[in-house]
Amino acid sequence: MRKKLTRRALWLGVVATALMPVLLPKPVAADEGSWPDLRSELYGERFLGTSADVISIDVPYRTTNDARTDVTVRMAAPEGHTFKGMKLILDENPMPVSAQLAFAGPLADFEFAATMRVNGPTPVHAVAELDNGQLFVAESFIKTSGQGACAAPPGTDPVEALKTLGQMELVVRPLNDTASLVRHLRKGSSNDLALDVEISHPSHSGMQRDQVSLLYIPARYVETLQIDLNGSPFVTMTGSISLSENPQVTLSVPSGTRRVRAKLTDSDGTVSEAERDLTDY
Repeated sequence: MRKKLTRRALWLGVVATALMPVLLPKPVAADEGSWPDLRSELYGERFLGTSADVISIDVPYRTTNDARTDVTVRMAAPEGHTFKGMKLILDENPMPVSAQLAFAGPLADFEFAATMRVNGPTPVHAVAELDNGQLFVAESFIKTSGQGACAAPPGTDPVEALKTLGQMELVVRPLNDTASLVRHLRKGSSNDLALDVEISHPSHSGMQRDQVSLLYIPARYVETLQIDLNGSPFVTMTGSISLSENPQVTLSVPSGTRRVRAKLTDSDGTVSEAERDLTDY
């Protein structure tokens, strides 16, 4: 009888164990991580509205490459309003405010995308400011492999990278995202082209080691990227170490654009420019 009870107890133990929930690592929730302090430091007590119709973020559920992850922000102002600017914040990155956009003139809608370093699992916030000062925020979350992209070795030799540092290729193409096109049509917007700015820059984070000397490589990254359209200022992006090595930045631009000029200044003060006349659009 004792042997039967022992087997029954073991069987019940196995079943109970199988039915127990698997305890997985809990993601960093925005209200448990850096966001409350970041929000307070950046915006104080100002109210942040939420509306997916006004601002949304598109990120992968999990990165396939922590050092180069596409992040897209889509914005469409409420009727009668326009945008002044936007901040992209990767909460747990060493330099959380990862990209800031300042618009030279009011924009009713806009799209921004960039290849970013994601240092570890993190909430992502995008905060846009309207012409009347109202703030709108969108939130998402990125899971990563946890390899620490900001400290990962550079993909190219630091000396060789200097030879092409600052070179840019400007590519203009139709918007190819259905959701984007629907949003632009609904807003009656003419911003139906995408400008890809492909930048050659090592974007050193200051946390990487030279693989030969094992010394830290000094930080050097894209500090500002100014875009002019048809001879007039359009938008200025302030970057950070969160931009990937050789980053690509994509901006929506009006279909009437005939000339694009980009001016890049990096954190060492190096200035480079690129210009393109558009004959096909």
